[in-house]
Amino acid sequence: MRKVVNHLKVRLSSVAGPSGGVQSETPLSFLHRMTHGTSIEVKPLRFSYSRLSSLLRTLQVSNLDEFNALTDVADFVTLLSTYSEGVAKFAIIMEPNGSSIPGAIDPVIQLACLDSSLAIAPLFKRFGSIIITSGTLSPIDLYPKLLQFQPCVSESLNMSTFRPCIRPLIVTKGSDQLAVSTKFEDRGKTAVVRNYGAMLMELCRAIPDGVVSFFTSYSYMEYVISEWDSMGVLREILKSKLVFIETKDVVETTLALDNYRRACDCGRGAVFFSVARGKVSEGINFDRHYGRAVIMFGVPFQYTLSHVLRARLEYLQTHYQIREQDFLNFDALRQASQCVGRVIRSKTDYGLIIFADSRYSRHDKRSKLPKWIQQFLHEEHLNLSTDMALQHVRQFLRIMGQPIDQIALQSVLLTLEEVERMNPPPILQTAGEGGAMLVE
Repeated sequence: MRKVVNHLKVRLSSVAGPSGGVQSETPLSFLHRMTHGTSIEVKPLRFSYSRLSSLLRTLQVSNLDEFNALTDVADFVTLLSTYSEGVAKFAIIMEPNGSSIPGAIDPVIQLACLDSSLAIAPLFKRFGSIIITSGTLSPIDLYPKLLQFQPCVSESLNMSTFRPCIRPLIVTKGSDQLAVSTKFEDRGKTAVVRNYGAMLMELCRAIPDGVVSFFTSYSYMEYVISEWDSMGVLREILKSKLVFIETKDVVETTLALDNYRRACDCGRGAVFFSVARGKVSEGINFDRHYGRAVIMFGVPFQYTLSHVLRARLEYLQTHYQIREQDFLNFDALRQASQCVGRVIRSKTDYGLIIFADSRYSRHDKRSKLPKWIQQFLHEEHLNLSTDMALQHVRQFLRIMGQPIDQIALQSVLLTLEEVERMNPPPILQTAGEGGAMLVE
């Protein structure tokens, strides 16, 4: 392992040097240079991780955190040697500066997986039938290509509900009729930031309890919040709700979430600023009064200049004939659905979903939203200004503020006896190796 670590240090120093720069290699090429430079055969490298783990257990090491860096190196060379043959499904990306701190030099070597089917392939080999189900799979047409399987059933279902408990709204312009969008050429415009701030102020005044706002990235969220602070937007929001912000620190974010819930419980109300693909968007629920509205500021596209993303897009285009724009739209709309899905968690729950970007009004974008959103997204909810959206917000809240019709609620619920009657006899035949169902 000492030889491997020294070799990696040499490669990092060459990348960070004056003649260095971003480099990309296949695992086979990188492994060949490593074995030639260290005189280590490929076969022992394949067992580096398991042998290191066995050694640490044998020595009864109590503080394994001290060996995290060495474990990462062992994991790296194990994957590298395992997937070096055949079609290159991984890529080695070496960058001279992987730090987010301006001026800091931090060269990095990344082993990027280009083929997501590697993760699910063992399941297809082991089981005859697999059901892949989620509320945020849309658009589902790319999954067979990405995961390399042929689905027996592919279905996107409506939400069974006794009342229109979701009100999706697409806001494309502010009160001054200027378009709002986070696309690169518009995101820094003062008018866009001002309109986003005015929209949030009005929504916080009209919507009770908790409001969750998602931004496309940490950097854009920090920029917008800074601008809002100088414009006085945050002072106006604080008159109606407390403000909490997600950070990259897990402990700080957890504390902010706890205080956010306390503010909602005591009736003060709060707004939570968070980021798509962050901790909050992936596994935190904002049910009931914790999330009466969720606002998606922009379309959460990945950073298209990322060298890892460029390598994956090239791989998908070459091997699966998936166009670059198709995958980027697929990924962005799936992430947007993941964010807004935090707001509705039960049959009696309700909430507003606000897509604040002019691009959502385009058919190629909104048609990729899940069916349970599209079933409530009517023509009058498209291409709205802030003032028009506020009218829909007040109307929706008046309707949802009425007592729940218990008879209507029972009509969409099943009793235990009904479930038992609906339960079909066991199916003896399977779908065969690799058979799968996609259900949303």
